[in-house]
Amino acid sequence: MRLLLIAYEFPPSPSPQSLRWAYLCRELHRLGHEVHVLTIDLGGSTPGLPQLPDGITVHRTYAGHVRGLVARRRRHRERVRAVESAVTTPGEAPLRASRSGWKQKLSSLLQRLAGFVWFPDLRGEWLPIGRARLDVLLEEVRPDVVVSSHEPATTLELGLRARAAGFRWIADLADPVLAPYTPSRWHARAQGLEAEVCRQAEHVLVTTPSARDVLRRRHGHAAPISVLTQGFEDAGDPPEATPVEFDPGRLELLYTGSFYAFRSADALLQAVVDTPGVRLNVATVHAPDALLQAIDRHPDRIRLLGFLPHRTAIATQREADVLVNLANRDAMQVPGKCYEYLGSGRPILHLGDAPGDAVAALVRERRRGWVAASDADGIAACLRELVARKNAGTLTGELSLGVDEVAEFGWSRLAARLDALLRT
Repeated sequence: MRLLLIAYEFPPSPSPQSLRWAYLCRELHRLGHEVHVLTIDLGGSTPGLPQLPDGITVHRTYAGHVRGLVARRRRHRERVRAVESAVTTPGEAPLRASRSGWKQKLSSLLQRLAGFVWFPDLRGEWLPIGRARLDVLLEEVRPDVVVSSHEPATTLELGLRARAAGFRWIADLADPVLAPYTPSRWHARAQGLEAEVCRQAEHVLVTTPSARDVLRRRHGHAAPISVLTQGFEDAGDPPEATPVEFDPGRLELLYTGSFYAFRSADALLQAVVDTPGVRLNVATVHAPDALLQAIDRHPDRIRLLGFLPHRTAIATQREADVLVNLANRDAMQVPGKCYEYLGSGRPILHLGDAPGDAVAALVRERRRGWVAASDADGIAACLRELVARKNAGTLTGELSLGVDEVAEFGWSRLAARLDALLRT
């Protein structure tokens, strides 16, 4: 089949939705589909992302005046790094520990201000540009199916345009359009767009049962809704070797991901400081102030790894003693990295046990690790037990950590399910 994916977030973006469709496109191509992608020119490149086959055709467009400036800056920084690397002795450059400075704060402020102008946020400036290119591609490519990758909601507006032109259209929502983080000024528009998507799409995809249930409560059974979770690498090249060295003499924890107001690490940091024999390693693009302050006070207990390319992060996950997941405020959400954790073969420590916590249920049901309440005392008690288990050589004794037990979450399996849906 000939597929046209509309995806604002696509490599070189390292976002979870970008990774999702990089893997799915690769696997769909392997299954024989002709894949075209309509996306933005983000500028530059990001190391460690999944390698896309040459047969996938990516149609890049100008992102808009604001993101266009960002693209030019990314290309400039890449040229500067290339010059620097040419005069650097191999092995000389350390891992970059990225700290949130004034540039990051200014960028965040500008994006918040842009959210007053464009729906649903700054990425909405792409709508007229994407609309013009979509019209051309619909005529030239004549896809059998058009797929919209949300977020942003801009891709759904373009998908509705393709549907109105008579093309089959599948909406990959991940989260609902009207989500807890949607600014109040956009509630009505987000709800209206979400309802229209559920009426017009041939099929809706979400990543969690809770998102499916929310859409059905709001909009009934207007369109079939299927759960297609995030996944882990199960069919590509082996991950790269990790440059991170772990100390076999202590319990090495690893957190890979972002921090948000709805995902706090304060209790974890305090518990690590209070527990001898433990070190927390954090791989993140932007480190919050609380983390930086804790590192400054306790550099022997908390280590900032900075940015790790995706494939390097996967390799590092497979070497750590325990992988840490912080519960979101919305306990029903499952961060994409949790599926990477499942595929790593290493135990997971999930911090948060609220009613309906989807990650806690997954960890328990699959016997992939432990669940602890997200308070410092409870986490510290759990860590003391894990330190004792590691010292006794019984850290993973009662767990089930094989890949076969979670094979349905591999990207090749998920793509096979999507392939069956596309052919119906």
